[in-house]
Amino acid sequence: MDTFIDYINIILFGGGTMSDQQNYGKHPKDPSKPMKERMLAGELYCVNDVLEQEMNLTAKWLARLNDSSCSSRSERQQIIRERLGAMGEGCDIRPPFYCDYGSNIFMGKDVILNFNCCILDVVTVTIGDGTLFGPNVQIYPADHPRDKETRLEGWEFGRPIKIGKNVWIGGGAMILPGVTIGDDAIIGAGSVVTRDVLPGTTVAGNPARPIIKKYVN
Repeated sequence: MDTFIDYINIILFGGGTMSDQQNYGKHPKDPSKPMKERMLAGELYCVNDVLEQEMNLTAKWLARLNDSSCSSRSERQQIIRERLGAMGEGCDIRPPFYCDYGSNIFMGKDVILNFNCCILDVVTVTIGDGTLFGPNVQIYPADHPRDKETRLEGWEFGRPIKIGKNVWIGGGAMILPGVTIGDDAIIGAGSVVTRDVLPGTTVAGNPARPIIKKYVN
């Protein structure tokens, strides 16, 4: 961490130093580059007709998924596969569930998302094998420029979130933009994760801090 300002910035806005985050918000506003391409690259973008149409399709898919509470798990898995970027065997999402696109969510095997989870997948969200989400877990890769003029012009951006294998995220936890969570980590219920979590570490609180570190022989 470079400065005290970096520390405050991480607490408020998620992973990376202040200079890292400023770089995310200062990509050239090249109107000739497709907005979807800009969005997926983590550059500044505005929602246009193409992205609006994709979100509308996702909203229709979510309506079907969220109406499947009484369906069998296999039937629900068929619906989930229609929209996600990738989904391994043995996964389940217990409705209701919410996301922006779905196509930018990549889940490994045996991933379980409990009721009322939300993933704002304007960029890639990767979830490793065997990871469990409690109810009301919120994954927020979406971010906004720090200066109000750029925000008012409608520009936004995202920073990818990567969640490792066999991670347990307790109910109501919130993962902020740019965070990486290592394999076997545990996130306490209600935590706000603003910075990377090392493998095998248990964190809790707001902002989340390590309370148990992995035992090493």
